[in-house]
Amino acid sequence: MKKINIAIDGYSSTGKSTLAKALAKELEYTYIDSGAMYRCVTLYAMREGLIRKDAIDKDGIVEALGEIDIDFVNENGDNLTRLNGEVVESEIRKMEVSSLVSPVSKIKEVRETLRKLQQKAANSGGIVMDGRDIGSAVLPGAELKIFMTADSEVRASRRYNELKAKGVDVSREEVAENLKTRDELDTGRKENPLIQVSDARLLDNTCLSTEKQLEIALSWAKDAIESRK
Repeated sequence: MKKINIAIDGYSSTGKSTLAKALAKELEYTYIDSGAMYRCVTLYAMREGLIRKDAIDKDGIVEALGEIDIDFVNENGDNLTRLNGEVVESEIRKMEVSSLVSPVSKIKEVRETLRKLQQKAANSGGIVMDGRDIGSAVLPGAELKIFMTADSEVRASRRYNELKAKGVDVSREEVAENLKTRDELDTGRKENPLIQVSDARLLDNTCLSTEKQLEIALSWAKDAIESRK
């Protein structure tokens, strides 16, 4: 039986990656974190001085795309992101990167380059991929599309607690402002904005546990798989 592809989109800090990883594990599918790929490009640009204060060297970033290699490895059950062979999973989650990833992801050439890599990975099916434009642009033919949302205050609290647990020195106000800015940039960008496509199933997890979210998504996935027989 051909495996399906599952696209999960939604706002920041709605638990897309958590759900996608759990769903992939349950179905024995491959999980691809598209957001981590954009974070890697952002981190590379920061390291190379292509982002200075409020200025982004768009041309420099586009020229550097050929020098950026991104892949994923599994170590002791954890899905880790590598940039040019270096594990950067912790570094790409820092606030410095989070505050710049949306402007970098607006660059047309960056999106086109990463989209080709993401689509190639999904050619054989059996992929769970999360991001901002997976169902609308990357995998428009995905057999199951899920759009995740939650109350903005709940999302800010979740993100703040996550960062504090990792020892990141940040205020809740900074986190809330970062999420608000990212939402505006993601939904307002010209190139493949964040939208809920017409055939995506809405999952509002404001009041749902991670276990309940997985239960719902898994039932949707099994329905989609059954319909492919």
